[in-house]
Amino acid sequence: MLTYSNAKINIGLNIVEKRSDGFHNIETVFFPIGMKDAIEIADSKESSPYTFSASGIPINIEAKDNIVVKAYELIRAKYDFPAQDIHLHKNIPFGAGLGGGSANAAYMIKLLNEKFNLGMSTEEMEDEVKKLGSDCAFFIKNEPAFAIEKGDKLNSIDLDLSGYHILLIKPDVHISTPEAYANISPQKPAISLKEIIKQPIETWKSIIKNDFEGSIFPKYPLLAEIKEELYEEGAIYAAMSGSGSSMFGLFKNEPKILPQWEKHYCWKDKL
Repeated sequence: MLTYSNAKINIGLNIVEKRSDGFHNIETVFFPIGMKDAIEIADSKESSPYTFSASGIPINIEAKDNIVVKAYELIRAKYDFPAQDIHLHKNIPFGAGLGGGSANAAYMIKLLNEKFNLGMSTEEMEDEVKKLGSDCAFFIKNEPAFAIEKGDKLNSIDLDLSGYHILLIKPDVHISTPEAYANISPQKPAISLKEIIKQPIETWKSIIKNDFEGSIFPKYPLLAEIKEELYEEGAIYAAMSGSGSSMFGLFKNEPKILPQWEKHYCWKDKL
């Protein structure tokens, strides 16, 4: 049985305050996009609880540490179903702020629920996958959402970007989560992003921001350069997704991939 797990972008990201548990409360808008990985499961003939194989972008960790396997084992600990051969074809780049791993976990749970008729509700699947990461729950419903707290408390929003084009560029830059938060000064915004996102997309450039850009761009000026180039090429709104390092632009017309971008991971689609 096969499924396709998609990526997301962050439209705006405000770091509101530091929590007593060491994490940060944020507010952001998650928006699903069509970039996808593939996950396949099939009944296994092996005696082990699972087998795991992968293709596409190389995965340089042991199978037991892959979030797809963690999601599988999380559900198998609660429900009885046959051992599975798991295959992951990776297309969503790592360390990109696109939620690829989180989506893999959520879609594995949804796949198991469907194949074995486990009867898990949306809420139960969200509660389980939250154990694996703050933004994992978003991919259960996989619809535009305003996210608060650690990014795990979701509120559905009416955000339709159909007809717009997206161009995403992911340079060979890796930004760890601790590095991203190192120079951040949390601050509650004067107006919530939940209200700002209702404004016309043409106004977003001046009123929606990603707080991580202020700390990350000085260290990685290439990201700021790409953002400026996206605007020069006609983007209505451009930003870094999450804590990076993907940069994306939203366009009214299909954008071109400039020669200087071709050395990076580039992807475009119509929303």
